[in-house]
Amino acid sequence: MSTPAYLNALRAFEAAARHQSFSAAAAELNVTPAAVGQQVRNLESWLGIALFTRAASGGARLVLTDAARAALPDIREGFERLGLGLARLKDAGVHAELTITVSPAFASKWLLPRIERFQQAYPDLNVLLDTNSRSVDFQAERIDVGVRYGSGSWPGLSAVRLMDEVIFPVCSPNYPLLKSGRLPADALSRCTLIHDLSMAHYGDYPTWRMWLDASGFNHVKSDHGLRINNSAAVLQAAMEGQGLALARSVMVKGDLNTGHLIRPFADKGLDCPLTQAYYVVYRPENGELPKVQAFRDWLLTEAG
Repeated sequence: MSTPAYLNALRAFEAAARHQSFSAAAAELNVTPAAVGQQVRNLESWLGIALFTRAASGGARLVLTDAARAALPDIREGFERLGLGLARLKDAGVHAELTITVSPAFASKWLLPRIERFQQAYPDLNVLLDTNSRSVDFQAERIDVGVRYGSGSWPGLSAVRLMDEVIFPVCSPNYPLLKSGRLPADALSRCTLIHDLSMAHYGDYPTWRMWLDASGFNHVKSDHGLRINNSAAVLQAAMEGQGLALARSVMVKGDLNTGHLIRPFADKGLDCPLTQAYYVVYRPENGELPKVQAFRDWLLTEAG
């Protein structure tokens, strides 16, 4: 029996090895766990060796044998090359698709107001936008390209720096404590502070406490206010006059341009630079695809 006849079994083995679970592999492949297990057993029978040891307990119920661990990188590379070849064939058709993953807030505040220009430039390319707060598995979920916020290092992905940003306070132009569009320093302690928790997992992400201390407002308390885990919702709350938000410059640019939000301390230049940035990310082998190159270059032009 030749190797191509066992492609489905190899796919089941690769997914089970990656997830260390027949059940998780089955969910990815849209089959039953029993079917995955049978495919792996058929492959083991054909090869004449064991691929997994089945642990009776512990976090990982499937443990790769030494032989399986040694062969796995080549098998994964083979599937990646097959996927790239199929993508090239699909892109040659009349219904080529580009699957993009971004966070809901980035989609709402930055990408969606601009995406029509990309579609006008590439009218034969069907865009599928996956807005997800979690970091998706590009291989398992067949993602072509995405934009991520962070340090620029993600296993298995190439990253091209797209945009830096700073944070600063914003509020509605009708916020009641304003005087001539500016917030008096003595009024800050009476403001409702809106906290953005979307990046709270980054230990060095600036908080209201950090901004207040850096800006000379050490006496103002920061443990009160409204806490929201979505940057777009933070800005919406500020637009509705619910308080003072610590805004991310990339997210808030459009609302500042339209006048929906203002910078009450703009004359004092109180900005906090962030160590994280936005990156265009994709699997290294997908970087050769014309559609990925086109979207990456378009993003860099838009950001510039």
